Amino acid sequence: MSDNRNGAFLPLGMGVGIAIGVALGAALDNVGLGIALGVAIGAGLGVSGMAMGKKKKDDDKTPGGDGQRD
Repeated sequence: MSDNRNGAFLPLGMGVGIAIGVALGAALDNVGLGIALGVAIGAGLGVSGMAMGKKKKDDDKTPGGDGQRD
């Protein structure tokens, strides 16, 4: 089984983003706009999380294996 957990960031980000968006939408009395903003925020969070996960995985493959570059 593969140890690739990069794909888990997008749904997690979407869930967090939609929750934030619904809260903003309820506060502004426009839940539809809040959900749309939440999806956009969540997609951004998910994609940035995937990029950070890939960067961390690439850093762990450097010589020495400690994740630090000289």
